[in-house]
Amino acid sequence: MSRVPHRMAVLVLPGALPLDLAIPVQTFTPTHYTVTLCGQDPRVDASGMHIDRLAPLAALDEADTVIVPGYAEWNRMPSEAVLAALRGAHARGARLVSICTGAFALAAAGVLDRRLATTHWRAVDDLRRRFPLVDVRPAQLYIDDGDILTSAGVLAGLDLCLHIVRSDRGAAAANDRARALVAPPRRLGSQTAYRERLVPAVDSDCIADLCRQMLDRLDQPHRIDDLARAMHMSRRTFLRRFSAATGTTPLAWLTLARVDAARELLETTSDPVETVAQRTGLGSAAALRATFHRHVGASPSAYRAEFSRMA
Repeated sequence: MSRVPHRMAVLVLPGALPLDLAIPVQTFTPTHYTVTLCGQDPRVDASGMHIDRLAPLAALDEADTVIVPGYAEWNRMPSEAVLAALRGAHARGARLVSICTGAFALAAAGVLDRRLATTHWRAVDDLRRRFPLVDVRPAQLYIDDGDILTSAGVLAGLDLCLHIVRSDRGAAAANDRARALVAPPRRLGSQTAYRERLVPAVDSDCIADLCRQMLDRLDQPHRIDDLARAMHMSRRTFLRRFSAATGTTPLAWLTLARVDAARELLETTSDPVETVAQRTGLGSAAALRATFHRHVGASPSAYRAEFSRMA
C-alpha cells in the first residue's frame, strides 16, 4: 500500500449538518489520510455551528476524494462555483462521496445522472422528483457505485466511511477504526427499517375511509371483489381509483400496512412471532419472516432486538 497520504476534501456547504460533517473528519485519521475542510466562503454557518478558516474551493482540485456532508436546505441549489468544482473533480477522476442529503449537491452537478444513489429516507422522494435521471435506491444504507459513493443518514454515513477504509486499507484497518469509534464494523439491513411508516398516504377521502376500515381489520382477508363491492364500483374502476389515490395496488398497500402493524407489535409487545403474524393478517410465522425481510431488510427478531421499547 502507498505510504503517501490519501488527500480528502470535505466540502462544507451552508447549513451543513454538524454530525455529517464530523463523521469523515473523525473516521479518516491522519495516518493514511489528510482531511481538509473547504468551502466557497472561508466562514460557514453549519446549522448553528460557525466554522471559520475553511480552505478555498480550489482544495477540490487536489483531492483524491471529495466528501459532501448533508445540509439542511437540500432543495436549495448550490452555487454555480460549487457545482463547477464538483464537476471538475469528477472529470479529473476524483472519488466523490456524499453523506445524507449531500447527494443533492452531486445530483445538481449532474454527476449522478444515470447512476445509482441513495440519501436519507425523508429526502428520497424529493431527490427523485428533482433529478429524474438519478437511479435512486431508497432502501440502501449506502451505495458504492465505483467512483461515486452515496449514503443515507448519519450512521449510514459512518457505515460508508468505514467501507471506504475497508476498501482502501483492508478489513483490519476498518475494524480498528470501528473499535476506536465504538461502532459495528458492518451494519446489515436497510434504512427501510428506520422509516416512520411504509404504507403510502391516501389522496382520496372515499379511498381513505376504506383504508381505515382495512386497518381496523388487518387480521381479516380483504378480497378485491369485496372491496370493490363495498365502494359500489366495478373491479376495474376500483383498481384504477385506488391506484390513483395511493400510487399502488390494494394488495401492495395492504401488505405494507400489515408490515407496519407488525413493526409496531415487535417494538411494543413481547408477542411471539406467530401471534404477530396472526394479529396482522400475515398468516404464518414463516410468511411473516419472508414478507418482513423483503420489505424491511431485517428479520423480525433482529428488528425487535434493535427497536424494542420493552424493558
